Amino acid sequence: MAGDTKRPKIWIFSGEASGDDYGSGLARALKTLRPDVELKGMGAEKMRSAGVELMVDSTELGIVGFVEVLKHLPFFIRLLGDMVRRAEAERPDCVVLIDYPGFNLRYAERLHRLGIKVVYYISPQVWAWKAGRIPKIAANVDRMLCIFPFEPKVYSGTSLRAEFVGHPLLESLSPYTSRPESRDDDLVVLLPGSRRSEISRLLVPLVRAASIVSERHPRLRFHLPMRNQAGIEFAKGILEREFGEGPMPTLEFSSGDAREWLRRGIAGIAASGTITVEAAILGCPVVVAYKLNWLTWEFAKRVVKLPSITIANLVTGKTVFEECLQKDANPERLAEALEAILPGGSRRVEVLEGMRSCVRELGENWPVSRNVASHVLEVAGFAARGE
Repeated sequence: MAGDTKRPKIWIFSGEASGDDYGSGLARALKTLRPDVELKGMGAEKMRSAGVELMVDSTELGIVGFVEVLKHLPFFIRLLGDMVRRAEAERPDCVVLIDYPGFNLRYAERLHRLGIKVVYYISPQVWAWKAGRIPKIAANVDRMLCIFPFEPKVYSGTSLRAEFVGHPLLESLSPYTSRPESRDDDLVVLLPGSRRSEISRLLVPLVRAASIVSERHPRLRFHLPMRNQAGIEFAKGILEREFGEGPMPTLEFSSGDAREWLRRGIAGIAASGTITVEAAILGCPVVVAYKLNWLTWEFAKRVVKLPSITIANLVTGKTVFEECLQKDANPERLAEALEAILPGGSRRVEVLEGMRSCVRELGENWPVSRNVASHVLEVAGFAARGE
């Protein structure tokens, strides 16, 4: 390739913990394929440990998504300007933008104006809402690398090349899935979410559902893996106010190890989100629950046109995980759905097969990071030299 006599300069930009994880896998794959690659970008400790020189430390700067947009807007405007000026000065061969569309789509537009190649890794969810952004994305991005098999066709009406590369969680979770499976037939996992708003709305219905199921299956134990100790204390405060001295099932809490408990648990109830993809990959059947305030829900119903909010269901085209949303996220309905996926339950076999099908569709055993690295090098104009 034309630029192959020089050292490749690749930038990787992520703004959230998941992006830092995926970016670190990409960095390692790039170094395998091109040991001489120079890597810079925005990320956190995982990307730094993988050999990326951080121009922006997303942890240190508190970049966790566009929460409180107006409050943080001046910071993001300055950051965008700084990164545009630096790109203009240093001229990287390719910039990889990982998810985080609030910042990264704006950065892609500026990079395109500078004539710098852009690879977008993990498509914005334009298939769910904001489809009007598709033409602009196509105009500013040189290649879109998708993690769901149904995403490339979203861009089929444009000139943008979109490729399905597999889901990076398959690699991230390999330390768990590579171990022999060992399930505790009496362990049920409750995952009310990580945000306080989610916990406030879902924790009590989940625990009341556990109480109902516990009466019928007294051997069951219920475990709540929370993000951190602050989450545990917040949850315990809610339960003390709600239940007081009243009857409540035996609950165990832990911090920061949801994946481990999904690998051990026999079933569970989980807030909608990435955790449900993890549950499918880790082989733990779950009921998906979610509640929003009524105004947000009414708005969401009008702008999000999907048959399901659960990725396993969208990927397979089947109801793998049952959804209990809004009014259906009540203790009685949740208990009924949970019982159906316990061993011997009416949906257990169906869900187990559905999860296996989901994993196959997501690219089981694919070298995801290596796939991404190969595309990035191709767009940047370099051939692989490593293994």
